[in-house]
Amino acid sequence: MADSLPGGPAGPAHHPGAAPGPVGIVLVSHSEAVARGLRELVLQVGGPDAAVASAGGTEDGRIGTSEARISHAIASVDRGSGVVVLADLGSAVLTARAVLADLPAGEPGTVLVDAPFVEGAVAAAVIAGTRAELAAVCAAAEEAWHARKL
Repeated sequence: MADSLPGGPAGPAHHPGAAPGPVGIVLVSHSEAVARGLRELVLQVGGPDAAVASAGGTEDGRIGTSEARISHAIASVDRGSGVVVLADLGSAVLTARAVLADLPAGEPGTVLVDAPFVEGAVAAAVIAGTRAELAAVCAAAEEAWHARKL
């Protein structure tokens, strides 16, 4: 289930009046290395226009999550079509929810999705790469719960 609330360098942000770009993707992890590594993987499958940012660890390099890093990541990938946020563990979800609650109202918005971190991010990137709408990108991430490995 997604929490729908308004509101790493991923390329230029959306400017009013410009044509919207693909749905952005933000990867929130307790580990900066995990978030960056997943971003690298997602960029490989998302194509050259992918808008993907990582928000991992704390500002002082510890394990944890950072509201400032999440806020910056969302702003860096918002190209006017919405942003999907995926989190690795429960407290990352809480931090992301706090950030989303502070975003200004507006459409199409930023959505925290309930999806497996790696598989959901890859699925979201593939669908975002087709210039699909925010709802379709969210659905692809959430459907990754059903992907079997064996």
